[in-house]
Amino acid sequence: AQSAKPISSPVPDAWYPTLAVIMLAIGLVVTASFFIYEATSPRKYRSLAKELVTGTVASVFLGFGSLFLLLASGVYV
Repeated sequence: AQSAKPISSPVPDAWYPTLAVIMLAIGLVVTASFFIYEATSPRKYRSLAKELVTGTVASVFLGFGSLFLLLASGVYV
């Protein structure tokens, strides 16, 4: 019988705070660009594809940034 290996993170623990700051910053910048696009472009010239891509990218970066922020603060999810 093989002995079980402990589960370990693919990312070193020391990188959690840095990844949290970088990913949250990117997510907030993309979110801001989304809001600026929505506020400044006329309704008939908006692109649904661009809105979906921008929203998805912002969501992914904010989601992973929040995850790494929780991990960096000691809340293991």
